[in-house]
Amino acid sequence: MGLKAKFNIVMAVAFLVGLGLAAFLSNQALRESGRQQVLRDAGLIVAQAAAVRGYTATEIEPLLREQMKARFLPHSVPNWAAQTVWRSMQKQYPDYNFKEAALNPTNPADRATDWEADIIEQFRKDPKLTEWVTTRDTPAGPVLVLAKPVRITNPACLLCHTSPKEAPQTMVDLYGPNNGFGWKLNETIGAQIATVPMAVVNKQADRLLMLYVGGLAVVFAVVIVLLNVMLHYIVVKPVRQMSTAANDISLGNMDAPEVEVKGSDEIASLAESFNRMRRSLANAMKMLGS
Repeated sequence: MGLKAKFNIVMAVAFLVGLGLAAFLSNQALRESGRQQVLRDAGLIVAQAAAVRGYTATEIEPLLREQMKARFLPHSVPNWAAQTVWRSMQKQYPDYNFKEAALNPTNPADRATDWEADIIEQFRKDPKLTEWVTTRDTPAGPVLVLAKPVRITNPACLLCHTSPKEAPQTMVDLYGPNNGFGWKLNETIGAQIATVPMAVVNKQADRLLMLYVGGLAVVFAVVIVLLNVMLHYIVVKPVRQMSTAANDISLGNMDAPEVEVKGSDEIASLAESFNRMRRSLANAMKMLGS
Protein backbone atom coordinates (compact mmCIF):
# COMPACT_ATOMS: atom_id res chain seq x y z
CA MET A 1 0.00 0.00 0.00
CA GLY A 2 1.40 3.35 -1.04
CA LEU A 3 2.12 6.29 1.20
CA LYS A 4 -0.77 8.35 -0.23
CA ALA A 5 -3.23 5.48 0.27
CA LYS A 6 -2.21 5.12 3.92
CA PHE A 7 -2.40 8.86 4.38
CA ASN A 8 -5.89 9.03 2.84
CA ILE A 9 -7.18 6.15 4.95
CA VAL A 10 -5.96 7.79 8.16
CA MET A 11 -7.45 11.13 7.09
CA ALA A 12 -10.77 9.52 6.14
CA VAL A 13 -11.06 7.72 9.47
CA ALA A 14 -10.20 10.90 11.36
CA PHE A 15 -12.71 12.87 9.30
CA LEU A 16 -15.54 10.36 9.82
CA VAL A 17 -14.94 10.28 13.57
CA GLY A 18 -14.74 14.06 13.75
CA LEU A 19 -17.77 14.51 11.51
CA GLY A 20 -19.83 12.11 13.58
CA LEU A 21 -18.89 13.87 16.81
CA ALA A 22 -19.50 17.31 15.30
CA ALA A 23 -22.87 16.21 13.89
CA PHE A 24 -23.94 14.77 17.25
CA LEU A 25 -22.97 17.86 19.23
CA SER A 26 -24.43 20.21 16.63
CA ASN A 27 -27.68 18.27 16.56
CA GLN A 28 -27.95 18.50 20.34
CA ALA A 29 -27.23 22.23 20.29
CA LEU A 30 -29.70 22.91 17.47
CA ARG A 31 -32.44 20.85 19.14
CA GLU A 32 -31.93 22.64 22.43
CA SER A 33 -31.91 26.03 20.70
CA GLY A 34 -35.16 25.13 18.92
CA ARG A 35 -36.70 23.94 22.18
CA GLN A 36 -35.80 27.20 23.89
CA GLN A 37 -37.37 29.13 21.00
CA VAL A 38 -40.59 27.11 21.31
CA LEU A 39 -40.53 27.56 25.08
CA ARG A 40 -40.30 31.33 24.62
CA ASP A 41 -43.32 31.22 22.30
CA ALA A 42 -45.29 29.24 24.89
CA GLY A 43 -44.21 31.69 27.58
CA LEU A 44 -45.49 34.61 25.49
CA ILE A 45 -48.87 32.87 25.12
CA VAL A 46 -49.18 32.39 28.88
CA ALA A 47 -47.98 35.95 29.56
CA GLN A 48 -50.56 37.33 27.14
CA ALA A 49 -53.29 35.31 28.87
CA ALA A 50 -52.16 36.62 32.25
CA ALA A 51 -52.30 40.20 30.94
CA VAL A 52 -55.85 39.69 29.65
CA ARG A 53 -56.86 38.14 32.96
CA GLY A 54 -55.47 41.07 34.91
CA TYR A 55 -57.08 43.64 32.62
CA THR A 56 -60.44 41.89 32.87
CA ALA A 57 -60.31 41.67 36.65
CA THR A 58 -59.33 45.32 37.18
CA GLU A 59 -61.02 47.10 34.27
CA ILE A 60 -63.89 45.03 32.85
CA GLU A 61 -65.41 43.32 35.89
CA PRO A 62 -66.07 46.57 37.83
CA LEU A 63 -67.87 48.02 34.80
CA LEU A 64 -70.16 44.99 34.51
CA ARG A 65 -70.79 44.50 38.21
CA GLU A 66 -74.23 46.17 38.23
CA GLN A 67 -75.37 44.37 35.09
CA MET A 68 -74.36 41.05 36.64
CA LYS A 69 -77.20 41.39 39.13
CA ALA A 70 -79.70 40.98 36.32
CA ARG A 71 -77.79 38.63 34.02
CA PHE A 72 -74.48 36.81 34.42
CA LEU A 73 -71.96 38.03 31.89
CA PRO A 74 -68.98 35.68 31.29
CA HIS A 75 -67.10 38.68 29.89
CA SER A 76 -66.34 39.61 33.49
CA VAL A 77 -64.59 36.29 34.17
CA PRO A 78 -60.79 36.59 33.67
CA ASN A 79 -60.19 33.06 32.37
CA TRP A 80 -63.14 33.32 29.95
CA ALA A 81 -61.73 36.58 28.58
CA ALA A 82 -58.21 35.14 28.25
CA GLN A 83 -59.42 32.09 26.34
CA THR A 84 -61.77 34.11 24.14
CA VAL A 85 -58.94 36.44 23.10
CA TRP A 86 -56.74 33.44 22.38
CA ARG A 87 -59.40 31.78 20.20
CA SER A 88 -59.38 34.94 18.10
CA MET A 89 -55.60 34.75 17.72
CA GLN A 90 -55.75 31.04 17.02
CA LYS A 91 -57.30 31.78 13.62
CA GLN A 92 -53.86 33.02 12.60
CA TYR A 93 -51.96 30.33 14.52
CA PRO A 94 -54.09 27.18 14.24
CA ASP A 95 -51.32 24.85 15.44
CA TYR A 96 -50.89 26.74 18.72
CA ASN A 97 -53.24 26.25 21.62
CA PHE A 98 -54.04 27.71 25.03
CA LYS A 99 -56.49 26.47 27.62
CA GLU A 100 -57.27 27.13 31.25
CA ALA A 101 -58.14 23.58 32.18
CA ALA A 102 -59.77 22.76 35.50
CA LEU A 103 -60.77 19.58 37.28
CA ASN A 104 -64.11 21.03 38.34
CA PRO A 105 -64.78 24.06 36.12
CA THR A 106 -67.85 26.27 36.10
CA ASN A 107 -67.94 26.07 32.32
CA PRO A 108 -67.89 22.39 31.20
CA ALA A 109 -65.89 23.42 28.13
CA ASP A 110 -62.93 24.07 30.44
CA ARG A 111 -62.88 20.58 31.91
CA ALA A 112 -59.40 19.03 31.77
CA THR A 113 -58.70 16.08 29.52
CA ASP A 114 -56.82 13.09 30.89
CA TRP A 115 -53.35 14.40 30.06
CA GLU A 116 -54.25 17.89 31.27
CA ALA A 117 -55.57 16.40 34.52
CA ASP A 118 -52.23 14.65 35.00
CA ILE A 119 -50.45 18.00 34.82
CA ILE A 120 -52.86 19.56 37.30
CA GLU A 121 -52.22 16.68 39.68
CA GLN A 122 -48.50 17.47 39.57
CA PHE A 123 -49.27 20.99 40.79
CA ARG A 124 -51.64 19.68 43.46
CA LYS A 125 -48.97 17.31 44.79
CA ASP A 126 -46.36 20.08 45.02
CA PRO A 127 -47.79 23.47 46.11
CA LYS A 128 -44.37 25.08 45.48
CA LEU A 129 -44.30 24.01 41.83
CA THR A 130 -44.84 27.07 39.63
CA GLU A 131 -44.19 25.70 36.14
CA TRP A 132 -44.31 22.40 34.29
CA VAL A 133 -42.65 21.84 30.92
CA THR A 134 -42.95 18.64 28.93
CA THR A 135 -43.39 17.35 25.39
CA ARG A 136 -46.04 15.06 24.03
CA ASP A 137 -46.67 13.36 20.73
CA THR A 138 -49.74 14.25 18.70
CA PRO A 139 -51.00 13.18 15.25
CA ALA A 140 -49.55 16.44 13.90
CA GLY A 141 -46.16 15.82 15.50
CA PRO A 142 -44.47 16.59 18.83
CA VAL A 143 -45.60 19.64 20.80
CA LEU A 144 -44.06 21.42 23.75
CA VAL A 145 -46.35 21.94 26.72
CA LEU A 146 -45.90 24.81 29.18
CA ALA A 147 -48.24 24.83 32.15
CA LYS A 148 -48.66 27.12 35.13
CA PRO A 149 -50.95 26.37 38.08
CA VAL A 150 -54.21 28.14 38.79
CA ARG A 151 -54.47 28.42 42.58
CA ILE A 152 -57.15 30.11 44.65
CA THR A 153 -55.21 32.77 46.53
CA ASN A 154 -57.90 35.48 46.58
CA PRO A 155 -60.78 34.81 49.01
CA ALA A 156 -63.05 36.86 46.74
CA CYS A 157 -62.98 34.02 44.21
CA LEU A 158 -64.75 31.75 46.70
CA LEU A 159 -67.85 33.97 46.66
CA CYS A 160 -68.81 32.34 43.36
CA HIS A 161 -67.36 28.87 43.87
CA THR A 162 -68.00 27.72 47.44
CA SER A 163 -71.57 26.47 46.98
CA PRO A 164 -74.56 27.13 44.66
CA LYS A 165 -76.40 28.85 47.50
CA GLU A 166 -73.65 31.42 47.99
CA ALA A 167 -72.95 31.95 44.30
CA PRO A 168 -74.74 34.63 42.25
CA GLN A 169 -78.06 33.24 41.09
CA THR A 170 -77.48 34.52 37.58
CA MET A 171 -74.33 32.39 37.32
CA VAL A 172 -76.15 29.30 38.61
CA ASP A 173 -78.92 29.92 36.09
CA LEU A 174 -76.39 30.00 33.26
CA TYR A 175 -74.08 27.12 34.21
CA GLY A 176 -76.16 25.07 36.64
CA PRO A 177 -75.53 24.04 40.26
CA ASN A 178 -73.29 21.04 39.54
CA ASN A 179 -70.11 22.61 38.19
CA GLY A 180 -67.41 24.82 39.67
CA PHE A 181 -68.27 24.57 43.35
CA GLY A 182 -66.47 23.27 46.42
CA TRP A 183 -63.27 25.19 45.74
CA LYS A 184 -61.04 25.96 48.73
CA LEU A 185 -58.56 28.71 49.51
CA ASN A 186 -54.98 27.95 48.30
CA GLU A 187 -56.26 24.93 46.38
CA THR A 188 -54.92 24.19 42.88
CA ILE A 189 -58.06 23.92 40.80
CA GLY A 190 -56.53 23.93 37.32
CA ALA A 191 -53.69 25.03 35.09
CA GLN A 192 -52.95 27.43 32.26
CA ILE A 193 -51.67 25.17 29.51
CA ALA A 194 -50.02 26.41 26.32
CA THR A 195 -49.00 23.97 23.58
CA VAL A 196 -46.67 24.94 20.74
CA PRO A 197 -45.74 22.65 17.81
CA MET A 198 -42.10 21.63 17.49
CA ALA A 199 -42.27 20.39 13.89
CA VAL A 200 -41.15 23.70 12.37
CA VAL A 201 -38.10 24.15 14.60
CA ASN A 202 -37.21 20.46 14.23
CA LYS A 203 -37.28 20.76 10.43
CA GLN A 204 -35.20 23.93 10.66
CA ALA A 205 -32.71 22.14 12.93
CA ASP A 206 -32.50 19.23 10.46
CA ARG A 207 -31.92 21.63 7.57
CA LEU A 208 -29.19 23.53 9.42
CA LEU A 209 -27.57 20.26 10.46
CA MET A 210 -27.48 19.04 6.85
CA LEU A 211 -25.98 22.34 5.71
CA TYR A 212 -23.38 22.16 8.48
CA VAL A 213 -22.45 18.55 7.77
CA GLY A 214 -22.43 19.21 4.03
CA GLY A 215 -20.16 22.22 4.54
CA LEU A 216 -17.75 20.15 6.61
CA ALA A 217 -17.72 17.45 3.92
CA VAL A 218 -16.90 20.03 1.23
CA VAL A 219 -14.15 21.54 3.36
CA PHE A 220 -12.69 18.08 3.99
CA ALA A 221 -12.78 17.23 0.29
CA VAL A 222 -10.94 20.46 -0.59
CA VAL A 223 -8.39 19.91 2.21
CA ILE A 224 -7.74 16.28 1.27
CA VAL A 225 -7.22 17.22 -2.40
CA LEU A 226 -4.79 19.99 -1.45
CA LEU A 227 -2.93 17.73 0.99
CA ASN A 228 -2.67 15.00 -1.65
CA VAL A 229 -1.26 17.47 -4.15
CA MET A 230 1.25 18.74 -1.57
CA LEU A 231 2.11 15.19 -0.51
CA HIS A 232 2.68 14.17 -4.12
CA TYR A 233 4.97 17.04 -5.07
CA ILE A 234 6.74 17.57 -1.75
CA VAL A 235 7.18 13.97 -0.54
CA VAL A 236 6.07 11.22 -2.92
CA LYS A 237 7.63 12.51 -6.16
CA PRO A 238 11.10 13.27 -4.66
CA VAL A 239 11.12 9.95 -2.79
CA ARG A 240 10.24 8.11 -5.99
CA GLN A 241 13.09 9.86 -7.80
CA MET A 242 15.53 8.86 -5.08
CA SER A 243 14.14 5.33 -5.10
CA THR A 244 14.60 5.10 -8.90
CA ALA A 245 18.13 6.52 -8.66
CA ALA A 246 19.03 4.12 -5.83
CA ASN A 247 17.69 1.20 -7.84
CA ASP A 248 19.77 2.24 -10.89
CA ILE A 249 22.91 2.60 -8.78
CA SER A 250 22.34 -0.79 -7.16
CA LEU A 251 22.26 -2.28 -10.68
CA GLY A 252 25.59 -0.63 -11.53
CA ASN A 253 24.27 2.30 -13.54
CA MET A 254 26.45 5.09 -12.19
CA ASP A 255 25.48 7.41 -15.05
CA ALA A 256 21.97 7.96 -13.71
CA PRO A 257 21.25 11.68 -13.21
CA GLU A 258 21.29 13.17 -9.75
CA VAL A 259 18.07 13.81 -7.91
CA GLU A 260 16.79 17.34 -8.47
CA VAL A 261 16.91 19.37 -5.27
CA LYS A 262 14.15 21.94 -4.70
CA GLY A 263 13.65 24.05 -1.63
CA SER A 264 15.31 23.78 1.78
CA ASP A 265 13.03 21.44 3.69
CA GLU A 266 13.80 17.96 5.06
CA ILE A 267 13.11 16.25 1.74
CA ALA A 268 15.52 18.63 -0.04
CA SER A 269 18.14 17.94 2.64
CA LEU A 270 17.62 14.19 2.12
CA ALA A 271 18.02 14.64 -1.65
CA GLU A 272 21.28 16.56 -1.17
CA SER A 273 22.58 13.84 1.15
CA PHE A 274 21.57 11.19 -1.39
CA ASN A 275 23.41 13.02 -4.19
CA ARG A 276 26.55 13.34 -2.05
CA MET A 277 26.39 9.66 -1.25
CA ARG A 278 25.99 8.89 -4.95
CA ARG A 279 28.99 11.04 -5.86
CA SER A 280 31.08 9.49 -3.08
CA LEU A 281 30.11 6.02 -4.25
CA ALA A 282 30.95 6.93 -7.86
CA ASN A 283 34.39 8.26 -6.79
CA ALA A 284 35.02 5.16 -4.76
CA MET A 285 34.14 2.93 -7.71
CA LYS A 286 36.55 4.93 -9.95
CA MET A 287 39.32 4.58 -7.40
CA LEU A 288 38.75 0.85 -7.19
CA GLY A 289 38.67 0.61 -10.98
CA SER A 290 42.01 2.42 -11.30
